[in-house]
Amino acid sequence: MPVARFVKKSQPTNQETPTFKSRVRLDLIDCLTDILIAMAATRNVMRAVRVFEFGGPEVLKLQSNVLIPDPKENQVLIKVHACGVNPVETYIRSGNYARKPALPYTPGSDVAGVIESVGEHVTAFKKGDRVFTIDTISGGYADYAVAAANRVFPLPDKLDFRQGAAIGIPYFTAYRALVQKGRAKAGESVLVHGASGGVGIATCQIARAYGLKVLGTAGTEEGMNLVLRNGVHQVFNHREANYIDKIKVVGCRGPIEINPRDTMSKESSIIGVSLFLATEEERHACAAAVLAGVEAGWLSPAVGCGYALGRAAEAHADIIGGTGAAGKVVLLP
Repeated sequence: MPVARFVKKSQPTNQETPTFKSRVRLDLIDCLTDILIAMAATRNVMRAVRVFEFGGPEVLKLQSNVLIPDPKENQVLIKVHACGVNPVETYIRSGNYARKPALPYTPGSDVAGVIESVGEHVTAFKKGDRVFTIDTISGGYADYAVAAANRVFPLPDKLDFRQGAAIGIPYFTAYRALVQKGRAKAGESVLVHGASGGVGIATCQIARAYGLKVLGTAGTEEGMNLVLRNGVHQVFNHREANYIDKIKVVGCRGPIEINPRDTMSKESSIIGVSLFLATEEERHACAAAVLAGVEAGWLSPAVGCGYALGRAAEAHADIIGGTGAAGKVVLLP
């Protein structure tokens, strides 16, 4: 005959009936888990200035949830420490330029920073390298930027990141205009109109180093003094009345009238320059000359105003409508 067995039910374990301390511990673990999940979700986003429509400086919008781009084959990802602001970027933003990027886009070509990661087949750079660029794929007004590896160059230790952001477009354009297109020779004279800006300072330094007599103009006393410290032999104030009686000036920000017969009597030449049209060989020649200038000591970018990333609209307004340039304008993420 079966014998009945009575089993006394055991007391609940801590897992079945959590104590107050264990409940607090579990709540803390849940909170930490949520925080880690949130951090992981935001780890792949960055701040970037975006343009959703062409127009005035106000169309530059700072976004904080832009995905960090991944470098593809022959590309690198750069942690941006500084990005140069160029007048051409204001023309593109306005929609009144021949080159119009697809909307939305992030402006910025002249990045200086540190390599974060590299894509396949990139052997010239590694994580941690200090670099500067002459172009970007994803846009430089951002915390991170992707660039083609052949548009990236090592940033010499002599220069800080602000100066690095003042090299690309200004110095490559100046070298292309003076040497590659203008074929300037030692002993010749050159006039640099608006010499106190990024390209102007670059042109003055290169021209002086190559043995030219350098004349420059600026619109403020500060700008004139800056130009004198950067290679010019003589400077003129282009805001003074009748200053063109002392020199002949041609600018690039507006239309001018030229009588072709006047060019004949002096065998003058008019040459348009676009860095966008430079060949790979010409770009590398620019880079070699620029890096040699840094090493020799005569190339030292002059940096003017620095703006936080959220003040990109103000930077665009000032670079065109300001009282006068005094060095390269940069954004600082």
